[in-house]
Parts: sequence; structure tokens; C-alpha cells
Amino acid sequence: MTKLIKLGIPKGSLYNATIELFRRSGWKINVNGRSYFPEIDDDTIECAICRAQEMSRNVENGTLDAGLTGKDWIAENQSDVHVIDDLVYSKVSARPARWVLAVTYDSPIKKLEDLEGKKIATELVEYTKRYFADLNIQVNVEFSWGATEAKVVSGLADAIVEVTETESTISAHGLRIIHELMQTNTQFIANHNVWKNPKKREKLEQISLLLKGALLGEKMVGLKMNVPEKLLEKVVALLPSLNAPTIAPLYETDWFAIETVVDSNIVRNLIPELLKNGAEGIIEYPLNKVV
Repeated sequence: MTKLIKLGIPKGSLYNATIELFRRSGWKINVNGRSYFPEIDDDTIECAICRAQEMSRNVENGTLDAGLTGKDWIAENQSDVHVIDDLVYSKVSARPARWVLAVTYDSPIKKLEDLEGKKIATELVEYTKRYFADLNIQVNVEFSWGATEAKVVSGLADAIVEVTETESTISAHGLRIIHELMQTNTQFIANHNVWKNPKKREKLEQISLLLKGALLGEKMVGLKMNVPEKLLEKVVALLPSLNAPTIAPLYETDWFAIETVVDSNIVRNLIPELLKNGAEGIIEYPLNKVV
């Protein structure tokens, strides 16, 4: 079968999370050794591994039909691509990734204006240059190949612009954040001409639908329980759900079975309340996708 979509899989920090997200969405991607062309169990898709930093350029110029990359790298490259969807997922935490400006704790730099004439080290070079140019603050922005936090500690730079989720690495290096430049998340993007192709667009919409379903499923859980008729309304009132819960009578009894979907963050508080109010036999189960 002719391949319909050439899909970019981001190399680096997003790689494992992307492979797992596709698995939960219904696609198994196998990487053989050091191959840059993983196998996928879908005859209409061809995969290629690409650095997240370069993904938007390769989608824009048509080398790839679509791919996953950070909002930050699209902004860095000023790429003209179609954003199919925001895919908000994180390797570490529920908080969004942020590009921040940090200095040493004892630095005299307290605000952005204090950086006039100073040196900033970052991987996000072009965006940082534009950001300060818009503020009419003259700075020297240099590309950092890695270990960016160490550059300001060792005096190789006056400040850094670095991405963080938990701020733990920045704090561990004795740095303090003085400004946030942007928040970023993963985006599913496509080439504009590819998006105009009805068959390709239909396939990309299918992928997007199931990716979002898997992400939502990760945040939700299913609950089943049994409740006596006299306490039914009281228990149902405690249940937040995507829609009304499913309620069915138990055979030849005055009890009912309730099934619902709720946010996983509230379950630890919800289950004790359900028990207090008469629910029994509560079962919590994970969800693969919610569509």
C-alpha cells in the first residue's frame, strides 16, 4: 500500500512520551537499533525521526507531511505550518514547560532592563533575540550546546534562557528565575498543502482524534459501584462526570449499579465520600482513551 502520510517523530526528550502516546492511541511504533525510520503497524504511515528543534522546518518545506514538536521550536524557527492540535503532555509534571530567564542568586540583575549589554546563553537563540529587541534592550545572545545552567554559574554568561517544568534543575544550580518568556507544549503540525489534501487531512484528523483521546484517558478514570435505591440520588449528586452517569437496576433487588468517568485527581477524596453515603463495591479502573 502506498504511504499516505510521512510522520515526524521527535528525537530527544519528547521521544519516549510520543512513542507511548501513540501506543495508547492504537499505533505501535518499533525502532530498530539506530534506524531513523521506525516501523509502525499502519500501512498508510511512514515514520521518520527528526529533532524537535528541526521538525517545523521539515514540515514547512514538505520533507515531512506532519509531526510533533514544541510550540517553542515553531516560534524559534518562525515556521509557517498548520497547527492541527495542542497535545498537552509532560514527561515530568502536570505543569506546563516554561522558558525562563535565570541568573545566579547573588547576581545584581533583578529585572530585564538590568541585562542591557549583558550576555545570555540559550538554545532558543532567535526567539530570545526577538524578545529583547521588541523590548529595545540590547543583549548578546549566544547559542548553548548544553549544560546551560553551568554557563551562568561559571561566569561564561550573565544569564540564561532555559526550559523548565519543575524548576528543580535551576534551583539545584543555585539560580533564580527573574522572568518567564513563554509557555510551551507539544503541538501536532502539518504542512499547509498536505492539510488541503482531503485524504491526507482525513488521516491526520484520525490520528489527532485518537492522540487527544489517549491524553484525556490518562487524566480520567472509570468508577463502578452499587447503591441502594433509597440512597441513589444522594450518591449521584456526588458524582462529577463527562455526562450523566450510567445507572442500571440490579437483577431482582432494590439496588442499582452506577458507572461513570471522573477526573483522576479527585478520586482519592471522592471514594471515601461515596462510601460514607452508601455506595458499596466501588471499582476504579484506568481508561485507555476518552473520545
